[in-house]
Amino acid sequence: MPFADELISRHTVQSLTHAIRAATPDADLTALRAAARQIGPLPLRQRADLLRDALLTDLPGDYAALARTVRTARDNAPQFTGWLIWPVTSAVATRAVQEDETASFDDAMALLASLTGRLSSEFAIRTLLRHDLDRALNTIVRDWAGSGDADVRRLASEGTRPYLPWAVRVPQILARAGVTVPILDALYRDESEYVRRSVANHLNDLSRDHPEIVVDTARRWLSSPDTSTERLVRHGLRTLIKRGHLGALELLGFAPAVLDVDGPRLDRNVVPLGGSVRLTASIRNTGDSAARLTIDYIVHHRKANGTRTGKTFRLTTRTLAPNERMEVTREHSFRPITTRRYYPGPHAISLQINGVESNRSEFELAPTDTP
Repeated sequence: MPFADELISRHTVQSLTHAIRAATPDADLTALRAAARQIGPLPLRQRADLLRDALLTDLPGDYAALARTVRTARDNAPQFTGWLIWPVTSAVATRAVQEDETASFDDAMALLASLTGRLSSEFAIRTLLRHDLDRALNTIVRDWAGSGDADVRRLASEGTRPYLPWAVRVPQILARAGVTVPILDALYRDESEYVRRSVANHLNDLSRDHPEIVVDTARRWLSSPDTSTERLVRHGLRTLIKRGHLGALELLGFAPAVLDVDGPRLDRNVVPLGGSVRLTASIRNTGDSAARLTIDYIVHHRKANGTRTGKTFRLTTRTLAPNERMEVTREHSFRPITTRRYYPGPHAISLQINGVESNRSEFELAPTDTP
């Protein structure tokens, strides 16, 4: 992932300033010039917000005036593309909401759609969704989901995701279970992998709060699939599969199985921070029919307060004939990473097969290279 200063940098501010000055030569762009000196210590979204506010300050007036300037820059400035578009679309959405007029709202929706190919308008659309969810969704379902432009169709799905990364939440979407499902219904068989990937990620977002709606939706899609539907559904159900949700597991063919599980066995009882542990296990199908298995392992990390929290990791998928046995093994590293902090003390590892957890094998995470 690039750093914030690689995405929205002083050079980005300069390009934005040149594009706006070309579109409206008489504008005093004092706030934009000042923003170039202020973005240094800020994270990415705050950089976008700073430039949005600078645009709104430097381009006073009504929504229509701002929209004319943006369209002029869009049509005439070659540098008007890339990450500078994020604060531009955010300014468009903010001014439309401030004006609170239907015509401004509808024009802002159209302008965001026209810009999304230069950089996705997925962040800015959240402002309009929060202001009038039903009006925005009506446009998205009626116009965007059927657009001939794959970027706009992806925006329909991506911009309405409940937990879109880097974006503000839309409380109305979180409160109204399944309100975005009609968008996904319109797009799950889209010809573009780019769009279908967004649909799968949107479905996965929904599974955090509404697993039954997600399973029911996936079941409908699988009853009328195309060549990509099963893959999309598998990706969209990935969090539910890791959680061992029985409805999701059964939908993908992972029914309860009769198994003999020996393990996981660990190659050491004490693991130094920065080191690794190897787990092995033997799994035998003791049932009378073939068993399709999805096999994960769970690392039960010690938290700062002494409790534990499990993190699920993928192992493999396999079909075992009656009485067939398989061996699994995996090396798990405790090398420090930016997304997880490790706390020395008791930890454990278990297997999860078709949603059923095995016995836990305990070990100690040591703060030094304890032998």
